[in-house]
Amino acid sequence: VNILRGKTNSANHTERSPLLSTTYMTLHNPGFVGGDEPWDNSSLDLERRYRLGSEVTSLSLSRSSSSEKSDPLENLNINFRLTSSMSMLNVFCFQLFFSMYPDRDNPWRMLAVSPTDSFSMNLTDFRDNALLKLQLGGPFTRGAVDLASQEYLLVQVEQSEQPGQRRRRTQQVIHNWTIPVHGERSDQMLVTKTFEIDPIVITIQAFLRDDEVVPLSMTHQSLYVTVETQVAIAGVILAGVYVLIIFEIVHRTLAALLGSFAALAALAIIGDRPSLVTVVEWIDYETLALLFGMMVLVAIFSDTGFFDYCAVKARRGGYSVTSHRVNAFYLSISFHILCLLLSPIVLNLDPRHVLIAEVIFTNIGGAATAVGDPPNVIIVSNQDLHKEGIDFASFTGYMFLGIILVLLTSFPFLRMLYWNKKLYNKESIEIVELKHEILVWKQTAQRINPASREETAVKCLLMQKVLNLENLLRKMMKTFQREISQEDKNWEQNIQELQKEHRITDKVLLVKCVSVLGVVIFMFFLNSFVPSIHLELGWIAILGSLWLLVLADIQDFEIILHRVEWATLLFFAGLFVLMEALAQLQLIDYIGEQTALLIKAVPEDQRLAIAIILVMWVSALASSLIDNIPFTATMIPVLINLSQDADVNLPIKPLIYALAMGACLGGNGTLIGASANVVCAGIAEQHGYGFSFMEFFRLGFPMMIMTCMIAMCYLLATHIGLGWNM
Repeated sequence: VNILRGKTNSANHTERSPLLSTTYMTLHNPGFVGGDEPWDNSSLDLERRYRLGSEVTSLSLSRSSSSEKSDPLENLNINFRLTSSMSMLNVFCFQLFFSMYPDRDNPWRMLAVSPTDSFSMNLTDFRDNALLKLQLGGPFTRGAVDLASQEYLLVQVEQSEQPGQRRRRTQQVIHNWTIPVHGERSDQMLVTKTFEIDPIVITIQAFLRDDEVVPLSMTHQSLYVTVETQVAIAGVILAGVYVLIIFEIVHRTLAALLGSFAALAALAIIGDRPSLVTVVEWIDYETLALLFGMMVLVAIFSDTGFFDYCAVKARRGGYSVTSHRVNAFYLSISFHILCLLLSPIVLNLDPRHVLIAEVIFTNIGGAATAVGDPPNVIIVSNQDLHKEGIDFASFTGYMFLGIILVLLTSFPFLRMLYWNKKLYNKESIEIVELKHEILVWKQTAQRINPASREETAVKCLLMQKVLNLENLLRKMMKTFQREISQEDKNWEQNIQELQKEHRITDKVLLVKCVSVLGVVIFMFFLNSFVPSIHLELGWIAILGSLWLLVLADIQDFEIILHRVEWATLLFFAGLFVLMEALAQLQLIDYIGEQTALLIKAVPEDQRLAIAIILVMWVSALASSLIDNIPFTATMIPVLINLSQDADVNLPIKPLIYALAMGACLGGNGTLIGASANVVCAGIAEQHGYGFSFMEFFRLGFPMMIMTCMIAMCYLLATHIGLGWNM
């Protein structure tokens, strides 16, 4: 009423006053904007005061915590930030190299072959080049070729080796490449193979049951460097991306974008620069649509107060079980739900440990079924593996039993990692909440683009609010004394206060959200079992978010869009481009080929056990460093060919199960090892509870080693001890 009447009482206002009160005081305080002083000058002055106050606050907080042990990684982080000029130089070099080479513009040749008509082409422009990259499009299938019963194409690349010290005459060398042909001629597929030769003739022959004609499309191009050089370049780029993320030199989204651009520049240098259309096609839009739809659903769901209500209930359960102590083991179970369905923890606990534990068990649980993780979906969708008896039921039954054993050992191991380690914040709940409030106001002010007079005024008011709160924080830090033990004794009173404060705020909206979310989850499961439903997971999530937007009658759509983790979506887009570019640089193929060579070098009586161990750990380590989706897709044909090699004589099931275990459990090794890790880190960062790469690594990597050890023992016991190979 006083505000509407134009009356104020400055004595009643404090630093913790609401923004409305602070706004009114600022507008009516002649000391804030003097007389006819324009908003632009006052905003600049206020911004200087805001930055100065932030620096003073940071300095005072660092002095207040000087008695504590400093993290050496923080000092390294400061040192690495001093190299921003070097990073800009590297970006300039990448841009220069990328702009010097044109897009590959090799025309596609349309041709047709049959058992009676073959195709042959002479090459005269491939001299002094390191590689020939040959691409064929046609009705092909994946997997190895059975020459006795299957239709296939034979591609022969002929080269001539010039005479040398050991040879007096020119010798003709032929390299064969067999491609299985689809029996119904329906599926169109693009296959690629690289030859380390200087070719002179390319010949394509068809071996079919009848005289049908197979239409094909073909293109070829020369590359300037060898496979080993490409793999070395890809390894350097991947290591550089991890350095940027581990030491937090830049944000992980920017690190992924820089890495993808560096990989594209490397492709341009070797003569294989993709076009912009090709780069855009590398992005997995189904995954992005799934994440976007679920983020919109959760953004609306959070308005009901359901998440805060569940957080308070979970803490009451945690105290009851542990006799007034916070138990990481119980909390990890309580919060073992989807990452997207978590809200910021409003308790005086450090939620980062709980979030990391939740993500770890999400990845472990996803390995239990055929639809729980993308690598499993790729495996059960492979038709060649269907012929070997690896279908939905058999795969789920075997993996579920193994993951149950992994879970039974994971909970005690997690408890041991948190032994005698409380999850309390080191400061009082008032200071924690005040710091979080300052962070939220800062982020809000930074998101405002002062394009108009009114927006400039709002940003100035927000910065003034931050200055007031930082002054209050300095006063509280001077008089702060840790009283955690006293808080632990009064936990029942704290819980009662939290229950009064955090309740379901909109029951009608909650019913709508639960109904739509239930239908979406039901459609997720139905899509896996009913092939007549032609809706992918991304479409289901998008349609669910549209239905909820209509039912909830959202008027201010921009508020919902502000809650979407755009940085996370952009990170995944950059990661997809980076992984595909590294695959184009032969990195993933090289890992698979070297794994197969190591398995072939083992004695026959120990070959199966060594193959299981090798495939398991190579998959786990590779999936913790690179995306497990392209790695799994690349390793499946490698393992199929390995099992069908008469000289190796290995069953396919143990190798595939080892690949699935390693690819799924290996995602816990690093922060970017799995999609759930990145999504959870993005949402936590948005709410002011972000965790770094090393914070996740300290817990995730030991858990990955332990779970992979248990999974390896399960694989060896079932396939070596019990002989479950058929």
